[in-house]
Amino acid sequence: MIRLRKLSTLLLLMGSTSLWAQQFSLKEAVDYAVSHHTQIKNAQIDVLNADAKINEIKAIGLPQVNGNFSLTNNVLMQRMFIPAKIFNPSAADGELIAAKFGVENSGFSSVGLNQLIFDGSYLLGLKASAVYKELSQKSLTQSKQQVAENVTKAYYGILVNDKRMGLLDANISRLDSMLKDTRALNKAGFAEKIDVQRLEVQSNNLKTEHENLLRLQELGYSLLKFQMSLPLEEKISLKDNLESVNLQILSNDSAPFDYANRIEYSMLKTQENLAELDVKNIKAGYLPRVVFSGNYGMNTGANAFGDLFRKQWFDNAALSLAIQIPIFDGFSKKYKSIQSENNLRKVRQSFDLLKSSIDLQRNQSSISLKNALESLREQKSNLELADEISRVSRVKYKQGVGSSLEVLNAEASIKESQVNYFTALYNALIAKVELEKANGTLYNE
Repeated sequence: MIRLRKLSTLLLLMGSTSLWAQQFSLKEAVDYAVSHHTQIKNAQIDVLNADAKINEIKAIGLPQVNGNFSLTNNVLMQRMFIPAKIFNPSAADGELIAAKFGVENSGFSSVGLNQLIFDGSYLLGLKASAVYKELSQKSLTQSKQQVAENVTKAYYGILVNDKRMGLLDANISRLDSMLKDTRALNKAGFAEKIDVQRLEVQSNNLKTEHENLLRLQELGYSLLKFQMSLPLEEKISLKDNLESVNLQILSNDSAPFDYANRIEYSMLKTQENLAELDVKNIKAGYLPRVVFSGNYGMNTGANAFGDLFRKQWFDNAALSLAIQIPIFDGFSKKYKSIQSENNLRKVRQSFDLLKSSIDLQRNQSSISLKNALESLREQKSNLELADEISRVSRVKYKQGVGSSLEVLNAEASIKESQVNYFTALYNALIAKVELEKANGTLYNE
């Protein structure tokens, strides 16, 4: 009976079979999630966009070549008003002639080149784009850390439930054995029927709890696969166990802590660099802008459209060097500079708040882990004590000097101690994750 129940447990957790289940250690589960999670893939696309943005800005400094070709038909030609005396000296003073100037059809083609020689904003834009790429890469790292945290917590949850299920199977086995013995004693007249009924009720309750825990464990696997971005229909099993987890990772509070270990601090430093470049960019707007341009074109004209391609086209060319000097813009750049400097000041002021926040997180997580470990030790001691009380109660009952009620009370104490122990164990594991996160050591590439 016990073997069948354990087999059904394994089949349910492994998705009806474990023969083809893919096994994952915690590190392998995290690595898989980092490679497949949608959040991380989107962050990687942001890095690619940052690369493209750098090249886009670089392109502004390269020669810009444009071609143009146009054909024009003057449906209603514009007239110009000129004095009539130009053509007829005897014309009255003030008399004007509305003369047509131009041809009905014209053609124009040209190739133009523009080359930026100097622009302070362009040079700073190149620097800002590189810093923006750095920020996107740090955002990618932050996404990886968040995914690693979620996978780790889900993985630990399965390990705890698996351990709990093992003890619950032992409880059921022990109680079933006692129920079998009590039924035999009842048939022989050495035990009352109510003793059998009490044990049956307890046995049924444990089996119901077992089925509930099975469903919770199945949900735990689904959560882990979701956090890993693994298809939910995939079969997986875990390589690691709770014995391999080191909970003794309390940090040395007296040792200096490098805030750069926290990705949030590193990202704020990058944001500070961007804000500084924004201030410089606005000030660079006061510098002259130098642009070289060249143009070569050809044009022709004819009254008949077909003649445009038979008549000669006349070429023209021009070179120019333009220096654009900002003189007065209504104080626009002045107020933009004020806003930019204020934004930089806000970023710099955020460092103290972030440092205090990190210190608080490290302190809280360290204390939480200490408390969780202390609670775990106490609950483990209580569980061992409850096991001993249950063992003595069963011996007394078999020897006829104890009651079934005493045995049931001892079993209830074991169950309560087990629940408290596994709650403390899970809290300790989560506190460990939170402390590693606070110290910036949870996930390193």
